[in-house]
Amino acid sequence: MTADARPPENTSHPAARASGWPARFGLSSRILGLAVVFVLLVEALVFLPSAANYRANWVETRVEQARIAVLALDASPDRMVSDELERALLERAGVLGVAEGVDGMRVQLFDAVRPPPGTPIMVNTDRLRTFGAVGDTLGALFGSPDRLLVIRDATVEGEYLDILVPLGELKSALIGFSQRILALSLFIALAVGALIYLALYLYVVRPIKRVTASVEQFRDNPRDWTRRLETTRRSDQIGRAQNALAELEAAVQSAFRQRERMAQLGEAMAKINHDLRNSLAAAQLVSDGIARSEDPKVQRAAPRLERALERAINLAQATLNFGKGEGLNARVGTVALEPIIHEALDEALGGHDHLIRDVRAETATCHADEEFLHRILVNLSRNAAQAMTRHGTGEARLSVHARPNGAGVEITVADNGPGIPSRVRERLFQPFSASGSRDGAGLGLAIARELAEAMGAELSLVRSDAMGTQFRLRLPEA
Repeated sequence: MTADARPPENTSHPAARASGWPARFGLSSRILGLAVVFVLLVEALVFLPSAANYRANWVETRVEQARIAVLALDASPDRMVSDELERALLERAGVLGVAEGVDGMRVQLFDAVRPPPGTPIMVNTDRLRTFGAVGDTLGALFGSPDRLLVIRDATVEGEYLDILVPLGELKSALIGFSQRILALSLFIALAVGALIYLALYLYVVRPIKRVTASVEQFRDNPRDWTRRLETTRRSDQIGRAQNALAELEAAVQSAFRQRERMAQLGEAMAKINHDLRNSLAAAQLVSDGIARSEDPKVQRAAPRLERALERAINLAQATLNFGKGEGLNARVGTVALEPIIHEALDEALGGHDHLIRDVRAETATCHADEEFLHRILVNLSRNAAQAMTRHGTGEARLSVHARPNGAGVEITVADNGPGIPSRVRERLFQPFSASGSRDGAGLGLAIARELAEAMGAELSLVRSDAMGTQFRLRLPEA
């Protein structure tokens, strides 16, 4: 059927030939063919008992006609009739001859009009409707038509009638019955097959064709395809599959869009980063000149400025390396912990002088990348300070505690702010997730976790409720 043919451009694809079916036979055509075949198989199974029942009725009809002929014979004087009447009775009954058995004696009531050819086949009327009748029916249907059929009808014990019938007449009757059954079976098979085909086409084939067309178009052009699936209200397996595929297509399309935006953003960042490195290099030259000043205030501020510029330059270089496909390269070593904490707090809490700092370091050193650890603490501390300031926490307190944890070190950063909303906690460490800050990009915590993982550490959220928020950074052993 033309409606079921696969698109011409897909017939040469290896998947189109994988099943071994010709490309012109689609799923609906196969279903129609299988439905017709299955109905014919059922009809073939039904045909055997039906043919046996037809044979039984045919034999019983001959027995009744023969008994009527015998009654006509009994009504004549001395049970003698003319040759013309005998032939008329035999023709009317459709038999060749009738014999009667009484008390062990067999009497020929009607002589056969011709000698019976071949070995006769005996049929007992009391076995016409048994299981073995199916085999006798097939024997009559495919046997030689020249043989003679002897029907023995036992009336009472010791008495019977033997009725001679040509097997060819039974065979002809069975062939006619088989032809009628075959025609009826074909009609039923086509009718049932058409109904099954229509039902399956509406509820199975058509949805699958939509899914197939969408998948094939997505395969050919994953960036832009028009046959997007819509969600359906069907709750069966096909409906769930279509809804799942529709959601997958939407997610993939969104991922492609995001990938393109990220590529564009990466290109723009690379350009900005290139110019930023030049600006930072110029600023570093200026800071070198400032460092030579004899002003005590300048002398105290210059080292911090130099370290900040050095971190900015390193960050710019790391950004370029990341754009080239290189991962984060952590330089892990033994570093002094307390100076890193205080320097990170000084940088993160600028403009938040009202915050109370609580720094406790029960261990002097840790095993980490100094630059990465500084950036993690700055991100966590700045987020806490902004949250407490934005929500007007009365006595804002930021606590940073470091303690030994087995062979490593555990650092906790806690505040007494309003806590992180539940909708934000679900995607807290994902890039571009919802940010609690109006100007935030949702990248701080994602960057912090990536830095922690790069140096073998683990950053996690311990708690966040109305009493505040606490993060934990577990640094590995040396």
